[in-house]
Amino acid sequence: MKIPKDIKCVIFDMDGVIIDSEEIHKKAYYETFTSIGVNVSDDLYKTLTGSSTINAFQKLVAHFNLDLNPEELVLNKRARYVNFFENDPTLHLVKGVESLIKYCYNKGLTLILASSSAMVNIDRVFNRFDLNQYFTAKISGADLTASKPHPEIFEKAALLGKTERENCIVIEDSDNGVKAANYAGIFVVGFKNPMAEDQTLENADFIINNFKRLIKLL
Repeated sequence: MKIPKDIKCVIFDMDGVIIDSEEIHKKAYYETFTSIGVNVSDDLYKTLTGSSTINAFQKLVAHFNLDLNPEELVLNKRARYVNFFENDPTLHLVKGVESLIKYCYNKGLTLILASSSAMVNIDRVFNRFDLNQYFTAKISGADLTASKPHPEIFEKAALLGKTERENCIVIEDSDNGVKAANYAGIFVVGFKNPMAEDQTLENADFIINNFKRLIKLL
């Protein structure tokens, strides 16, 4: 399937699309799992990718029948993530994404960030890499009632971008995110991030493994 021609709004996921943070999220999650004494398999963890942190811990509390507060687990995991984020000088933007962002911005396209991460983490990334100037709006899935693969976050992104859904595209690297875009009725570009090899992206409308290709098509 080809990229739609009349694109006016590009909706970006953050983790794994803008910033290579999947690995530190995973480390923070597994440190938290260890601290509460649960053994989360790779298959189970895969189902959490792309979900908000509160949604992930709600699933785990139910799955393991834990007598724990999911909101406290979120704070536990977030503190570990912040520690990794602030003490990892190698943390970087995904290769080529800054060029894509600037290209879209200079072309006059509306850019919206739609991430399952908490807004405090979104702001941390955007401030560190000076990205606020390019984006019209930022949405955190943690502030919504439903989590990816529910379409709410992308429906809201289109509204904030003041753009009809048929004139939007979503860029996602997770299966849950791709499904959310599918359910929202928005064309979705699946980005094959090497750090997320467990994500099939089989429901994406178009798949890329580098952003140079997408720049040529927009």
